[in-house]
Amino acid sequence: MNDTELVQQVLSGNENAFRFLVAKHERLVLHVVGRIVQSQDDVKDVCQEVFIKVFRKLKRFRGDSRLSTWIATIAYNTSISHVRKQIRQAEHSYDEQPALISGEQDTSINQEIVEKEEVKKYLLQLIEELPVHYRTVLTLFHLEEFSYREIEQITGMPEGTIKSYLSRARKILKEKLEQVAKNEKTNIFVHYAE
Repeated sequence: MNDTELVQQVLSGNENAFRFLVAKHERLVLHVVGRIVQSQDDVKDVCQEVFIKVFRKLKRFRGDSRLSTWIATIAYNTSISHVRKQIRQAEHSYDEQPALISGEQDTSINQEIVEKEEVKKYLLQLIEELPVHYRTVLTLFHLEEFSYREIEQITGMPEGTIKSYLSRARKILKEKLEQVAKNEKTNIFVHYAE
């Protein structure tokens, strides 16, 4: 079932079609929301709010873009609104930073697997510490594989800004990985800093 048929099925009252739509796009919504909303307690609530909005606004979907782009736009805007609301209510804590996973190693596990997992967790932590716009475009481009044009539609940022943010985000990550490798006198980050 293509997006147009799926939308028509949902609009005609087919509950299973909406469940399918949610299942098909929940990973995308979780990625977008999870990169903007820092509190893991709030991520699930914001994701639910996104799908409620998708359901209510579905009749306005004209098919000018892919359905996933339209849903990602709603997820992005809902997440930004949530963060702004939290800041206004002074409930947003800037102290919340994901804890760095300790380097404990199980000797029975292959060293290379442990190192890859450690690097992956650390890299995800570094991404979480990036400014919201950097981590958003990084997620949309690299994890969700949206084009520059689609990211422009989702975020409302000009393509030049998106490219600039991606470049800066990559540079920041590379510098941090190189610094860690230097400080820790390890080469496990070498492949990721290239």
